[in-house]
Amino acid sequence: MTSSSTTVPGSPAAIEPATWRDLNPLRQIEKECFPQDAWPLWDLIGVLTLPNIVRLKASVNGDMIGFIAGDIRRSEGLAWIATVAVLPAYQRRGVGQALMLACEAQLHVPRVRLSVRSSNSSAIRLYENIGYVRVGIWPAYYLGGEDAVVMEKEL
Repeated sequence: MTSSSTTVPGSPAAIEPATWRDLNPLRQIEKECFPQDAWPLWDLIGVLTLPNIVRLKASVNGDMIGFIAGDIRRSEGLAWIATVAVLPAYQRRGVGQALMLACEAQLHVPRVRLSVRSSNSSAIRLYENIGYVRVGIWPAYYLGGEDAVVMEKEL
């Protein structure tokens, strides 16, 4: 993982590695972006500390506004985007796409997958626009019984 930061074109956001020190801002992002599905504390600690995870944050003026985690599974020849979120005030400005592409560049596996709520049409459009295709459905995966759309991209 690189320690350098890159900027999002047309945005004041910088993309840089996330660490355990980002736990509290990540908790806030999860709660705001995923009110029904926010990860519990232990999962957030794990995503910030476990090996084989690419973890990046988007920041503006030192404040975390977005996060992505890519779980590398070399034995399966793929990685999973475990979570990606951008605070609503910063959505539709290229930050999510920048996080996705920066994470993919660090995965070093042939394929990447993710799951997304079937009702999240804006996220599905974003993923399709950067090369993801629908490869399956996980019925009643999310709280409330909503299906997950499974998407995949060849890197």
